Amino acid sequence: MQHGAHASGAMAERELFLQEEIRILRAQMEETFGREQSFTAVNVVEISSRLDLKINEYMQLVR
Repeated sequence: MQHGAHASGAMAERELFLQEEIRILRAQMEETFGREQSFTAVNVVEISSRLDLKINEYMQLVR
């Protein structure tokens, strides 16, 4: 296997992993908001911040 093929395979794997992390965090945020009924609740803000970081990481990866 060529080095470039390995690198792109690793990037594709990382991309899929980040997509799954983002999906899970979104579901957690929706569920937490449903319980808290507030976008400013500490738990909602904490998950939202983690979600933002993962989305930014994903966007950097797919550029």
